[in-house]
Amino acid sequence: MYRRFRMPSVWRELDQLQREMNRLMEVPFGMRSFSPLGFPAINIWTSEDKLIITAELPGINADDIDLNITADSLTLSGERKQEQMGDEVKYHRQERSYGKFTRTIQLPFMVDPDKAQAVFKNGILEISLVRAEVDKPKKIAVKAR
Repeated sequence: MYRRFRMPSVWRELDQLQREMNRLMEVPFGMRSFSPLGFPAINIWTSEDKLIITAELPGINADDIDLNITADSLTLSGERKQEQMGDEVKYHRQERSYGKFTRTIQLPFMVDPDKAQAVFKNGILEISLVRAEVDKPKKIAVKAR
């Protein structure tokens, strides 16, 4: 006779707790808002004198994106507008989020905001930033006496 595998009661309780926490984190009616740390997804590349940030912004128009740059941070904000399908249509499933979002990124070094460039193409925002001259390492000559 075979025995069915049963999860120990502690693990069952932890699994139930995880499911309940996931349920509580969802907004009522199955609609989710943007997570402050999860949207938009970004990548950051650096070199000695340059910084490139890319952000995935599918379904958003370039006019709905705002960038604010200071010497040491970048704030990306905007809004993805809800699709209007008409009153006679009801959602069967809605997984794509909509609404306002803001994400502030602490930059790894000071940049020159006047030399910032941003290009938006195919739902990808690419921001190029140049390291500030005052932040670049300076080599000091050592003189012998």
